[in-house]
Amino acid sequence: MHESNGSLASAQAIAEFGRDLTTEVGKVIVGKAEVVELLAVALLCESHVLIEDVPGTGKTTLAKTIARCLDCQFVRIQFTPDLLPTDVTGLFFYNQKTGDFEMRPGPIHANVVLADEINRATPRTQSSLLEAMEERQVTVEGQTLPLPRPFFVLATQNPVELEGTFPLPEAQLDRFLLRLAVGYPTEQQEVAVLRRFQSSTPLDDVRPIATGHQVLQLSGQARQVYVDDAVADYIVALARATRANEAVELGASPRATLGLFRAAQALAALRGRGFVIPDDVKDLVGPVFGHRLILRHQSRIHGTAVERVLRSVVDSIAVPAEPVMSRE
Repeated sequence: MHESNGSLASAQAIAEFGRDLTTEVGKVIVGKAEVVELLAVALLCESHVLIEDVPGTGKTTLAKTIARCLDCQFVRIQFTPDLLPTDVTGLFFYNQKTGDFEMRPGPIHANVVLADEINRATPRTQSSLLEAMEERQVTVEGQTLPLPRPFFVLATQNPVELEGTFPLPEAQLDRFLLRLAVGYPTEQQEVAVLRRFQSSTPLDDVRPIATGHQVLQLSGQARQVYVDDAVADYIVALARATRANEAVELGASPRATLGLFRAAQALAALRGRGFVIPDDVKDLVGPVFGHRLILRHQSRIHGTAVERVLRSVVDSIAVPAEPVMSRE
């Protein structure tokens, strides 16, 4: 079978979006093309990303740069222990001039929301994001208000400093399509960072590459990427294998399975194809499943890492051998 002209054209448009995003982010963030590709996947899936890494690796800068690349409303929320749910969602207040209660929208009512150091907020405040991230709406005093589209939450957290933090519950983690780590730069990249930031802030040179409406259009096109039955079965087999693994107490949820399916469609399109191949799926297993697995207590005692479990899961499932092409 061969790719249809329509699916190929859509994939080429999405691939161009990915290249432009990589170029613009590359003006600020040095040598992180793979991370940018995964962020593009999340944008095309209209889903959310948790950027988890040690301080100073550029988590917040990366999130701000992604927001600058989109011609959308951007808001940064600095999460702290005293932040209230209404500080995020908004509240009704009494307007003395009109003699009526009016809604004052919170910062969550934006297209791109940077939830900085999300694990510093209390569980009550963290839970205020659940409805927004899953249903793209918030409920304030019994009134449900839709959020603008596109709607993306880019959250950051520091996994090292635990004092004064509140670990994200499983229900919250499951709302994030991907968990990423920026990582330290190489020696050459770190020298390039010094030169790049020597006299100015390169963030000022970043230009928008797409409007919110265009991102939504590309997102719809990504969902048309063909997934062969064998690849769909492969995705399900991987998810079910995490649940059956003896080291895992809680495996990947059905939401994670669907997330891997859609993420593979987006990644295939970013790579210029109108169909998904098994390698697309394998490249996404870690970012999609990693933060959703809970290891058994005995496994943690013996130092078993989630990454090791996922490698064993991938190795245990036979990869579809038949050529996987798109439909006519």
